[in-house]
Amino acid sequence: MVDSLTRDQRHRVMANIKSKDTKPEMQVRRLLFAAGYRYRLHAVGLPGTPDIVFTARRKAIFVNGCFWHSHSCPNGTHKPQTNPEFWEAKRARTVERDAQALALLDGLGWGTITVWECGLKDMDQVAAALFSFLGPART
Repeated sequence: MVDSLTRDQRHRVMANIKSKDTKPEMQVRRLLFAAGYRYRLHAVGLPGTPDIVFTARRKAIFVNGCFWHSHSCPNGTHKPQTNPEFWEAKRARTVERDAQALALLDGLGWGTITVWECGLKDMDQVAAALFSFLGPART
């Protein structure tokens, strides 16, 4: 399928995609806050700049978009038809960067969990995984 947008239009659309405060991230944040968890956001000092950080627990949560981080779901395995070499290289670098960040955090004694955009269709399952990962909320 050929792209219906011009190169400049596509550039503007892609440039406007946010990396912070995305809809999936906001869903996870609302879930955690409602359950009594308090957290920090986008810890710049940590490898990979985790989306949600629990400093005292030494736990970090990454909320990843399936396409951008090459998840194994249909959205993550989608191959763009326009400029495929660029996208393949860009997404491969993202996967490498993610793996490196997770390894560095593990080496620093941090626990990590990744919440995938496609997994948010079943919020009960996401909640169970996050609550198990984090332990009880402090009151």
